Amino acid sequence: MRDLIAPHGDLPRGKNPEQIAKADPRQRAWVEVNPAAVEANCRSLRRHLCESCALMAVVKADGYGHGALTVARAALQGGAKSLGVATLQEGIELRQAGHNAPVLVLGNLTHSEDLKACLHWQLMPTLSSMREALLCQNLADGSGRQFRIQLKIDTGMTRLGCELKEAPMLVEAIGHLNQLELKGIYSHLALADGDLQGKAAMVTDQQQQHFETVLRTLPEQHNGFTRHLANSAGTLRDRGLHYDMVRVGLALYGHSPNLQLQGKVDLQPALSVKARVTLIRDVPAGVGVSYGHRFTTRRPSRLAVVGIGYADGVSRSLSGQISAIADGQLLPQVGAITMDQLVLDATNHPDLEVGSIVTLLGKDGDACITPQQWSDLSGSIPWEVLCSFKHRLPRLVI
Repeated sequence: MRDLIAPHGDLPRGKNPEQIAKADPRQRAWVEVNPAAVEANCRSLRRHLCESCALMAVVKADGYGHGALTVARAALQGGAKSLGVATLQEGIELRQAGHNAPVLVLGNLTHSEDLKACLHWQLMPTLSSMREALLCQNLADGSGRQFRIQLKIDTGMTRLGCELKEAPMLVEAIGHLNQLELKGIYSHLALADGDLQGKAAMVTDQQQQHFETVLRTLPEQHNGFTRHLANSAGTLRDRGLHYDMVRVGLALYGHSPNLQLQGKVDLQPALSVKARVTLIRDVPAGVGVSYGHRFTTRRPSRLAVVGIGYADGVSRSLSGQISAIADGQLLPQVGAITMDQLVLDATNHPDLEVGSIVTLLGKDGDACITPQQWSDLSGSIPWEVLCSFKHRLPRLVI
């Protein structure tokens, strides 16, 4: 005990500062990431594509919460030929980590300093207007280097991209800018993750027709660029949407963007969320639990407090709707989810104890909890669920 209460400035004997200061990453709650699953998903997706169609691994938002560097390495090993990011900083971090594959910045860069950094780190910016093209030309002309860029066309997403009628003129104008190298023309599908029939099918077909109309207007000398339209949903939905490349995000991480598309490709979830039980308490019937007493025990109950909450990414809107898995058994979550903790009803699991590990997302035994289940309960989408887990949850590569 004397070692544990050493005077300020003194260290317990036999310990160095790092050993004392570092917490076990599995002390409270954590995310487990399986890069082998990402690699396997890439291989499965590649088999779904024709030989001439390349795969871009979208690793934006820190690899959908999985860790961008871990995912990028696994995806490239699995056959991805390029990487997609949303921001300049995400692209720079890939380069600093030693990734030399082509990187497309999917968000618009509008300031000359940002585009200058893009040129320095050999990242491809997305252009939506002539203004950005001229900025890139001036920067490249001053550096003596070619600037590889891609042009985005708005075919119906009504977000980034140039107007349809402007696209042919922009391609021609970019062709006259001798320091620019047009590496790709692309667009983004708005409803491909919807039903296979009805409005989603109609809008997806319409977007594809718009895209092909633009491609047909381009002079033959401009046909050396990569054409791409399909996201994960488009990739699984219809091979006619594949073109020269597909941009895969959600499917890369082992999840289908649509229940109707499940089973099109063999996918393995690459992420699990786990936490430890920090307290077990036995309470009688009629006891209110957590803030607001939204739940009251109806029987003598065994409650387990778990060290994870909405500050970690478990949405408060899921209160009283989800379960966690312990030893293959589902334990219902009760009461309001709080910032750092939640409560499970472990009455039917007498062997659960302080220090036991529970799984909130992922598989344990025959039981499995998916991001789709959480998103259905909260009115969200699986993409948001995966991107919600905060960085105070350590990422452990398994």
